[in-house]
Amino acid sequence: MRKQIHYFILTIMVFCASVMLAQPVIIKAKMDSTQLWIGNQTGFTFEILQAPGQKVTAPIFSDTLVGNLDIVEQAKMDTVKLSNDKIQVNIRYKLTSFQDSLVYVPAFPFVTGKDTAWSNSTSLKVVQPFVIDTAANSLTDIKPVYKPPFDWKNFLQKLLLAILLLALAVILFVLVRKFVMKKPVFHTQTPEEIIPANIEALRRLDKIKEEKIWQKGRVKEYHTELTDVLRTYIERVFNIPSMEMTSDEILRSSQFLKVDKPAAFEGLKQILRLADLVKFAKWNPETVENELSLMNSYLFVNQTTVEEIKSEESKADKTAEPETR
Repeated sequence: MRKQIHYFILTIMVFCASVMLAQPVIIKAKMDSTQLWIGNQTGFTFEILQAPGQKVTAPIFSDTLVGNLDIVEQAKMDTVKLSNDKIQVNIRYKLTSFQDSLVYVPAFPFVTGKDTAWSNSTSLKVVQPFVIDTAANSLTDIKPVYKPPFDWKNFLQKLLLAILLLALAVILFVLVRKFVMKKPVFHTQTPEEIIPANIEALRRLDKIKEEKIWQKGRVKEYHTELTDVLRTYIERVFNIPSMEMTSDEILRSSQFLKVDKPAAFEGLKQILRLADLVKFAKWNPETVENELSLMNSYLFVNQTTVEEIKSEESKADKTAEPETR
């Protein structure tokens, strides 16, 4: 009886050992995509779960996996350790197809010793994205060039490099200008001084008086310069585009001076009338007339300067009123 018990225990131990030595192999077939456009590529992988050192013989393919699924890239194998008694062997292919159809990928056998393990079946839908007109006898247009997705990483790298180069250029400019050229880094331009219209006109009249142009026989140039001074002055003070007007147009636009400054208006009329006679009628004025034009020019500027100052003060008062309320 005792011998039978020992024999039974020994039989169980041998059976368990054989079961542990012959671990089952699990094969899983995986398609990266369930749908594929004609001409594009997808991956196909066999995942083999087995014991370390266990020999598994995989099926061998030439240039086609099954049907119209062509192998673009042959098997690439890598191994991942899952535990002390389990590893995963991955066999990966790259596939393509040029026929619109639903491809059924059957189960494939994997031999280990005297046993055979089978992978699961899978499928792939190959799609034709373009409508082909088989009835037309004309050639169709060439398929447009495929635009790859925008490479943000490369763009940001180039942008960062450009910013870095710009910063280095600015630093180099500052160092050269400050330490080599001994100049301020940033040149601040002082605003141009605006000379009041009456001061500018009087300065120009003084210059004409000192040059004594008409005494040298340049009578036409003398009267032209006088009228230019007054035209510029009138345009600045009264905002009348006198540089583009005739003498009569200037006088019509200056009619308001008849009331407040009649002497200034009459002096302006004398200057413009005599200048027109000299320039267009080749009039040769007397010495008194030439001196009168210069005197009336001073008179016109001096008498209308008061109005200019008053108008500026009234504008300042108007702008200050809301603040005092």
